[in-house]
Formats: sequence, C-alpha cells, structure tokens
Amino acid sequence: MSVEVLNETEAELDSTEFVALARYVLGRFNVHPQADLSITMVDTTTMGMLHERWMGDPAPTDVMAFPMDEVRPGEPGNESEGILGDVVLCPQVAATNARRAGHSPIEEMLLLTVHGILHLLGFDHAEKEEELVMFTLQRELLLTFLATKAP
Repeated sequence: MSVEVLNETEAELDSTEFVALARYVLGRFNVHPQADLSITMVDTTTMGMLHERWMGDPAPTDVMAFPMDEVRPGEPGNESEGILGDVVLCPQVAATNARRAGHSPIEEMLLLTVHGILHLLGFDHAEKEEELVMFTLQRELLLTFLATKAP
C-alpha cells in the first residue's frame, strides 16, 4: 500500500507513525495493498485557503479529505482498489483542539488521520446516526492501533 506523508510545516512529526496508522486502518477495511493515499501537513494559511475554496469558510480547519476514486471498504479476498485520495491536516489547529480535549497534539493528529481516511472511504457525519457510526469507528481504530504498538 502506498502511503505518502508530506510535512509542509515546521511541526516535528514522525511520518512512519502516520504511515503505520494509515496501513492499519486501510487493512481493517480490506483496501487493496496497491491503493494510494497521501497525507499532507499544512500551515493555517494553506488550510484556510483550502477550506475557503472547497467549503466556503476562510477559517482554517483541522482536517480535510479529498477522495479520488471513491474507494469503499472491501471484503476479505475482494479488496477495494484505486487511489483513495488526500488527507490534509493542520498541526496548529490540531494542537489547539488537543489542548481543549485534554490530550496530546500527536494523539489529535492521529485521530484526525483516521477521521480523514474514513471520509475517503465514504463515511460521513452530517447526520446524527452517521456521526455515531463514524466517531465510534475512529475511536476504536485509533485505540486498537495504539494497543498494537504498546510494549
């Protein structure tokens, strides 16, 4: 599975952790090993421009997802193929959100990565029922990923 992480900010982040998380999540959803995903970290100015262009809101947000081939979860032995698309994260906004939530900025960035990948796989949270499913999934996926890394 091709996962590319680009850090266009001054934030110090371990790209290998984001790659491992993405591979874990995509593996859980039976996405084909040749699927492509890009994760890009941008500053607040860039995120504000992206957010205004695509969502009509000039304020920077924490995460945006840009799907390409509408890859959806597959089944064992029948993995989904294609280019998933791009997840764009803003470490500065994530750090602010992390302080409010009472956890570390890296935990917030990892949670947002899962959130963005779920969007690329067709999950949404516009409706209350969708939100419950998506937010439950993102918590479960992040916690099980972190548990696999525990010594």
